[in-house]
Amino acid sequence: MKNLFFASLILFAFSTVAIAQQLKSPEGKFVMEFSLQNDGTPTYNLKYKNKEVVKTSKLGLELKDDKKSLLNDFTVVDTKTATFDETWKPVWGEVDHIRNHYNELAVTLNQKGTDRQIVIRFRLFDDGLGFRYEFPAQKNLTYFVIKEERSQFAMTGDHTAFWIPGDYDTQEYDYTKSKLSEIRGLSQKAYTANVSQRSFSPTGVQTSLMLKTNDGIYINLHEAALIDYSCMHLNLDDKNMTFTSWLTPDAKGDKGHMQAPNHSPWRTIIVSDDAREILASKMTYNLNDPSKIENTSWIKPVKYVGVWWEMITGKSSWSYTNDYPTVQLGVTDFAKAKPNGTHGANNANVKKYIDFAAANGFDAVLVEGWNEGWEDWFGHSKDYVFDFLTPYPDFDVKGLHEYAKSKGVKIIMHHETSGSVRNYERHMDAAYKFMNDNGYDAVKSGYVGDILPRGENHYSQWIVNHYQYAIEKAADYKIMVNAHEAVRPTGIARTYPNLIGNEAARGTEYQAFGGSKPNHVTVLPFTRLIGGPMDYTPGIFEMDISKMNPENTSHVNSTICNQLALYVTMYSPLQMAADTPENYNRFPDAFQFIKDVAVDWSESKYIEAEPGDFITVARKAKGTNNWFVGNVNGETPRTSNIDFSFLEKGKKYTATIYADAKDAHYKTNPQAYTIKKIAVTNKSKLSQFSAPGGGYAISIIENK
Repeated sequence: MKNLFFASLILFAFSTVAIAQQLKSPEGKFVMEFSLQNDGTPTYNLKYKNKEVVKTSKLGLELKDDKKSLLNDFTVVDTKTATFDETWKPVWGEVDHIRNHYNELAVTLNQKGTDRQIVIRFRLFDDGLGFRYEFPAQKNLTYFVIKEERSQFAMTGDHTAFWIPGDYDTQEYDYTKSKLSEIRGLSQKAYTANVSQRSFSPTGVQTSLMLKTNDGIYINLHEAALIDYSCMHLNLDDKNMTFTSWLTPDAKGDKGHMQAPNHSPWRTIIVSDDAREILASKMTYNLNDPSKIENTSWIKPVKYVGVWWEMITGKSSWSYTNDYPTVQLGVTDFAKAKPNGTHGANNANVKKYIDFAAANGFDAVLVEGWNEGWEDWFGHSKDYVFDFLTPYPDFDVKGLHEYAKSKGVKIIMHHETSGSVRNYERHMDAAYKFMNDNGYDAVKSGYVGDILPRGENHYSQWIVNHYQYAIEKAADYKIMVNAHEAVRPTGIARTYPNLIGNEAARGTEYQAFGGSKPNHVTVLPFTRLIGGPMDYTPGIFEMDISKMNPENTSHVNSTICNQLALYVTMYSPLQMAADTPENYNRFPDAFQFIKDVAVDWSESKYIEAEPGDFITVARKAKGTNNWFVGNVNGETPRTSNIDFSFLEKGKKYTATIYADAKDAHYKTNPQAYTIKKIAVTNKSKLSQFSAPGGGYAISIIENK
């Protein structure tokens, strides 16, 4: 249902402002007030249930090499309101339908002295506020360069924050929990080493930023529909507790090259006094355009295994030979090279994974390191680094395709760019056609290392446009994309649902690089996942990495049951069973949950949630009456209490509970678990122990 109407607003005066307008959310929980200060500076504030959550905050943009920026001297020349209400069906998701219901205020401003116009558009939902800047076609504002966007988010106090340091190139950090006033003192410690990174401020943080007030209000700051614009960070004025937008610069230091008509992404503020509602919010998706892919029948959720973890742990290698310290594509003859004996992407090993996938009901096998160039791929600022077409001598593209096809399994392509985006675009059409010709319908792309062209950042406007170009070009070839090291998602998967996964955060691989905090997975759904699913690559069963590689003493800070629960709590239509077949074969009873759990859902119920502490989620598998529950726990042991009221009345189910043993602990006893079956109905209740860094997983199957 769509219902659209327009009306004029009544303008009224305040003593400290020139004019002000109010906008209420459909159910009235939120009130947003827009106003112009006496000097013509646009501002807004936001209240939730009569409590101020964002104090009066300034809006505007500073322009480069321009006599007058878009900051003040504005007058209101037009205002329009609208109400919009529709229900749409995602191609894949946590739910099978999403309501998009908001009230809108569009304020047209004219600037004195320049006769320039901008529109600030606000959309107020029942879960929060989105606003953006729009630049209509006009003679006095055509091409312009953004020096900085000056959107403010003035907080009402020294809130608790779950944050990672601001960085133009990576989000692969552990989260820090602190008061806003403590960010400056903790920033250096929070900023850990990465292969490509660039910080900008001791009080700079990244979005999605999760906050909690002293009186129990949860606030999430992020952006939606990041298209043709720089990724937004936030810089904190820790004297006044005010965040200001901070865009990622390009190689010249510019924050955005604009051509009107155009608009910025949406700036989003999700608010609730119930943490579960933050997780359930679909506002970010609703601020994106509907799907531009008309026929989406080829886009399907995927559960996969892969030749990956053995390389991440150091047991195997991506490279084929140790003979060549440097290689040149089309010149180096790998047929004459001596194999190093550790190359993971060899025919026999890939067939082993294909057999394992087929025997256990997985859809696909990811294979990394299959193509020439891995001997000197990283750290050399190398432009022509891969061609994405030429396999090593021990990888038979056609033979493996036919073998996988005979087993009912597909192979997932891997395109590592080494940050050379020009080289990737140079080869993209041929690479995607190669995928079509050889039965690959999904690609994991990577952008490890500093970006080429030199001086560009992973999150600057030009590189953001490259990621978008890759998604849209892939859609032309009916290819699904899982982009790693790309910009964090902002709901664009609604518009291009072939973007079935992103990394853009600290994933499981870091468990083999020294480990992540045991509560990391209780924060990610409140932050990184707000904008879209993450290819987190869960399912590790052997926590002592030295058993994979004696030279790697890392430890996975998780219990086995925590790893199982991630398939439910870390929503993604693309889920990997990341460990090796050998490790799964050691624990076949626990592995059964990974085999059974769905990757596409019709309903999702957030049962318990507190950022940094615990999350419990129940999801109904699409097309069935079966449910799966996941609980992940932080560092403090606790008892989780849930009821099964989400189950259908009058039906009987068998629940299989995979739970931490009483003496389980992520560090000292991570493989201690119990499995039991119980009968449940919608009247059943459960109290279940969760160990430090632990959790539980439940499959609930309807009795026939």
